[in-house]
This record gives sequence, C-alpha cells and structure tokens, in this order.
Amino acid sequence: MDPTLIVIGALVVGAVLGLAYQNFVKNKSPQKSSDRKDFTDTKSRELIIEAKDEAYKIKREADEESRKTREEVIKLEARLSSKEESINSKLTDIEDKEKSLKKNSDEVEKIKTELGAKLEKVAGVTREEAKKLIIDATESHLKDEVARRIREAEDQIKKESSDKAKHILVDAMQHGATDHVAEYTTTTVKLSDDDMKGRIIGKEGRNIKAFEIETGVDVDLDDPGIVRLSSFDGERREVAKVSLEKLMADGRIQPSRIEEIVARVRKEFEKIRLEEGEKLANEVGAPNLPIEILETLGRFKWRYSYGQNLWLHTLEETKIGMAIARDVGADVSIVLLGCLFHDIGKVFTPEQEGTHVQVGVDFLKKFKFDQKVIAAVEEHHEDKPFSGVESIIVWIADAISGSRPGARHESIDEYIKRVTEIENVASSFRGVEKSFAIAAGREVRVIVIPEQVSDADLTKLAHDVSDKIHDSITYPGQIRVIVVRETRAESVAR
Repeated sequence: MDPTLIVIGALVVGAVLGLAYQNFVKNKSPQKSSDRKDFTDTKSRELIIEAKDEAYKIKREADEESRKTREEVIKLEARLSSKEESINSKLTDIEDKEKSLKKNSDEVEKIKTELGAKLEKVAGVTREEAKKLIIDATESHLKDEVARRIREAEDQIKKESSDKAKHILVDAMQHGATDHVAEYTTTTVKLSDDDMKGRIIGKEGRNIKAFEIETGVDVDLDDPGIVRLSSFDGERREVAKVSLEKLMADGRIQPSRIEEIVARVRKEFEKIRLEEGEKLANEVGAPNLPIEILETLGRFKWRYSYGQNLWLHTLEETKIGMAIARDVGADVSIVLLGCLFHDIGKVFTPEQEGTHVQVGVDFLKKFKFDQKVIAAVEEHHEDKPFSGVESIIVWIADAISGSRPGARHESIDEYIKRVTEIENVASSFRGVEKSFAIAAGREVRVIVIPEQVSDADLTKLAHDVSDKIHDSITYPGQIRVIVVRETRAESVAR
C-alpha cells in the first residue's frame, strides 16, 4: 500500500473526528462561551495529535511492509536468474549431446555401409539376395513346425466336429421320436357271422364284383371269419374297409347300394383327408398352407413306402430336420417345408410318369414356394448337387428316418428278383464284362471290356442300358447307370 495515501487517510479521519467532537461539545458543554471555547480547542489539539501519531504509526508499518516486499522480490529475481542460467546450461549440454549423437550415428551408418559392401563382396550376393536367403532358411526351418501344428489343429477340429455332429444327430433323433413305429399293413374286416360272407359274394358273385369295381381293391374271402382287402393304394383300402363295414351294418348288400355307400364314403373321405393334412401341418408348425397342399399331405396317412407309413415318416423326418437346423444355425423354415414336402410326389406316382422327386417338384412349383424349398425337395435323393446346407439337412433327416432299423422292409424275394433283373439287363449288351446292382438297386455299375468298347461308346452305352431298364423293369424311384472302362497293362520281371 502507498504510504502517502495512508497518511492522507489518517488526516481525513482525524479531521472528521475533530468536527464530530466539536459538535458534541457544543451541545453538551457548560453554558459559558469562554469555557466552552477553551474546552473545544483543547480537545481539538488532542485529537489532531492522536491522529498524527496514528498516521505516523501507519506510515511506519507501511514502510516496513514495503521493505520486506522489496527484499522478497530481489530474492525471487535472483533465484529466477539462477534457474535461467541452469536451464541455458542444460540446453547447451543437450545441443552438444545431439551433435555428438548425430556424429556417432553418421559414423555408425558409414561403418555399416562399408561392412555391408565388404560382406556383399565376400559372400558374392547382394543385400536383397541375402535377405531372401535368410527368409527362405527361416521358412524352411519353421516349415516342419508349422505343418505339425496344422496337423494337430486339423486333428483337434476333426475330433471336436465329429463329437459335435454326433451330439447334433442324437439330439435330433430324440426330437424326432414319434408315438408310433412303422408297421406292416394288412387291411382286414371281421365278419359278424358266416352267412355274411355269402351275402358279400352275392348271386353269381355280382356283389363282390361290383364292390371290387367300385372301390378298386381285391377282395379275398379265403380266411375264415375275415375279409382281406388288398391294393397298392392304402387310401382305396381304407375307403373299401369303411364302405364294407357300413354295408354289413346296413344289411342291404346289392350293386346299387354298394355304389351309393362307396360314393358317400368317398365324399366323406375328402373331409377326413383334409383333417389329416391339417393335423400333420400343425404337428410340425406349418400353418396357412394352401388347401390343395393340405389335402395332398392328408393322403400320406394311407400311403406306405417299403412298409413305412408316409405320414409318420414325414412327421419324424421334419422334427429331426428342424432340430438339426436349429443346432447348426440353418434356416429352420426352409428345412421344415423341405422335409414336409420331400415325398409329396409319391401321392401321384405311379399314376403320373416320372420319379416322385420330379413329380413333387412340378406340383410344388404351382404354389410359388421359396426356391430353396423346391431345391431341397429336388436334391433330397442326390439327383442334383446340393445347392445349400438346408438341402443337405433334408437329405440327412430323410436318411435317419428311412434307414433306421425296423423303419422299412421289402420282401427279400422281390428284392433279389429286382436286383437280378437289373443286372441281367445291363449284362445283355455287347462288350459288357459284368454288372453290379448296388445301393438297394438304385445304382448299377457296368464294367465293359476295353477292347470292345471305346471311350466314345461309353455315353451311348449308358443311355441304352438306362432306356432298356426303364422299359423292361418296374422299380421305385430311379436307377443310376454308371459305365466303367479300365485299361490295364501287365509285365513280369524275371
């Protein structure tokens, strides 16, 4: 603080106090004017003296404070000056060290260049060539180690993938377990009494003939107490069974009544067929399917493939396929419909020409389903290469359901006869040495004599064999013909 300002302030304070005191004395002092004046002068002098003393004291303290401040400033300036000199000294040292390092670096680089040149001269290779030699040597050294680690990783992946695949398949088969097993079907109707057999036959056999014509089934009355109905079409057998039971309950068995009852049962059967199709679709979670699709799926209830009920097979396969799709992250909706529709063509064969795969694909194309669904149906017998993981899953699920023990059966005599016929047809062509029917008769391998059949003849021979098999043999599905020509040269060292 400035001492002059402090003194001026003290004087002003003293004057103010003096005036204040004069007013006080004027109001409170004795009445005599002379006494009052003396008293006032005395007090004023005392106040001025006190004010001057106070001002001096304040000035002295301010001077002391100013002196101390100047001393601290001087000390601080000295300290800063010292630090600045120290910093300048350090900066100078750093610059000297940088110059020294740069000089050393230049010398090292110069020595390095000289040594590199000498090495290149001694070794006879350039630096780039030497680098390549070192890299090649390192790669060669590590090749065995890398190969070993790759093999170990592959073995580990194979083991883990195999375990995972087993887990997925077992879990999928558990999901696909149904309440029923595949069965051997024989449609029989129990007779109420022995007289009923004669009424079914009718006069000169006219009733049984009318019944067979109207229902499309064969009626066998040889076994006592039962009527056996036989037909390749399970739906026809079911219509015949229900119609015969109604006729026996009604008692009026005659050609006109047979025609009426069969027509009524067949009409009622359309509703039952739709209900069975809806039931199958709901079981697997496929709502809102077209009515024609549902009616076709309902026919699965009375269709069999090698003894396996098509309705149960489709239900089982679809559950298995969906479980696999969920585990591997595939499109579950595509797999669901692919499994549900994979055998839909069997409903129309053998009435329509072609395999059940081709017929089913043509039928499904009318309904504008996703192309992946059509592809899954078209590829589930490997007639075409798989186009996606969903098609592979449908194929796997079909194989699991159809090939498990007890699922399907075929008469051994019929099987041997069919396989023998296929082999005989293939062997009947000139230049064929031998033929083998494999894959349950779905494929035939034809081995030709190289001297009699050239490479150019193979394609035509395969076509001719397949045509003759198609024209002369009745078989389910399709048969692939593969012609093999092999040339061998032999010599003996003695």
